[in-house]
Amino acid sequence: PAFFGNALYVFLLRQFLMTIPNELSDAARIDGASEFGIFRRIMLPLLKPALATVALFVFVGTYRDFLGPLIYLTDQDQWTISLGLKMFQNMFGAQWQLMMAASALTMIPTMILFFLTQRTFIEGIALTGIKG
Repeated sequence: PAFFGNALYVFLLRQFLMTIPNELSDAARIDGASEFGIFRRIMLPLLKPALATVALFVFVGTYRDFLGPLIYLTDQDQWTISLGLKMFQNMFGAQWQLMMAASALTMIPTMILFFLTQRTFIEGIALTGIKG
């Protein structure tokens, strides 16, 4: 429910929308496109990099959430990875090499998601004109 409700995401999408020139929608209106057609055929494809960024932020924020699952989940079989890491730390004490290995394993799903959507982020960089 907080996909578009977070102020950071609203600001990020607003700033991205401000970079899209109004001439694109004006030209589509002249060609006879409806408002929904302008949104679906012009704005939505241009918004794809910003929406992918928001989706990645939401995934990472939800994936790393500690307090929410700690409050709502009572069965240890349903605990998230963050709660599992805390349980792991409680079980093995201060063996930091094991904690670092377990923490490195928890980064794998986020890295896989980023590598699968990397092309979309590169499109966003190319669209804004930032050169690397």
